[in-house]
Amino acid sequence: MKHSKELQAKFQSLHKVYFKDTPRALYQPISYAMESGGKYIRPLLMIFSNEMFGGKIEDVISNAYGIELFHNFTLVHDDIMDNSAVRRGKETVYKKFGLNSGILSGDFMFITALQMACKLKGKTSADLFDLISKTAVEIHEGQQMDVDFETLERVSEEEYIKMIEFKTAVLLACSLQMGAKIAGASQEDQKKIYEFGRLLGIAFQIQDDYLDTFGDKQLGKRIGGDIINNKKTLLFIASLDLGSKEEKKNLLRWYEDKSGEEDEKISSVKSIFESSGAKAYCLQKMKDLIDESLLNLEAIETSKPKTELVGLADLIIQRRN
Repeated sequence: MKHSKELQAKFQSLHKVYFKDTPRALYQPISYAMESGGKYIRPLLMIFSNEMFGGKIEDVISNAYGIELFHNFTLVHDDIMDNSAVRRGKETVYKKFGLNSGILSGDFMFITALQMACKLKGKTSADLFDLISKTAVEIHEGQQMDVDFETLERVSEEEYIKMIEFKTAVLLACSLQMGAKIAGASQEDQKKIYEFGRLLGIAFQIQDDYLDTFGDKQLGKRIGGDIINNKKTLLFIASLDLGSKEEKKNLLRWYEDKSGEEDEKISSVKSIFESSGAKAYCLQKMKDLIDESLLNLEAIETSKPKTELVGLADLIIQRRN
């Protein structure tokens, strides 16, 4: 995709400026996290949004790196909370370097990300700081909701959507609005581009949850991790809403199971997700959200092409297995 290779080179240069060699135990996990792959979706959203409103990549490259750093910070801490061993086909940061390094390096990434994301012409922008601070608060609230859901027997679809909006969607929306704001877009257009990103992000997270169960191991994550951790994903919620009495009973039994038979649990729950109609429901939900998000993008009047942003929306659909 446009700018991906250019971004990688520029990010590597910025990384050398902001992160030193010592203490090695602090900086090595950060380098490892930032070099572990990823599609740069959030910084690309910022850059494409900025360009659509007349900006240039040079205007937002530092901000874009800050957003990517922020995103990776959330992954480092998320893996600790989920006890995940693999991320993007490699050991997670805390598994490779230890729990203390995972926490401390993640915190340092968060601080540096805020500094970089809020720069505007060499100075800290109050507007950008307010936007990313609000986003950071919502992300942490969403993460706590996700943890709380694990101990609840039932979670409504509305509660789940709010959780993934905060945990995932708001950072995509923030990236788009920051790009637009730096380019000088109107408040009305900033609202539209934010809504485009919010809906896109909700679809993105539903799909991420879907791929955790029905994806390919080649994507770099263990299949069935959400089931083992009793995550109340849309697949689980829809199964309880759409499934038969027997399917609901069996699903709840498996989510309460403490026997440790992980492979059997994953296989049995996947079968319920399919037979109940939850799998098909999630796929349709993703499509509907993408369609709604694109309506907000189409409502923005600009002489600049929207091809790249539409392409990123399509990428989310194409990731589906």
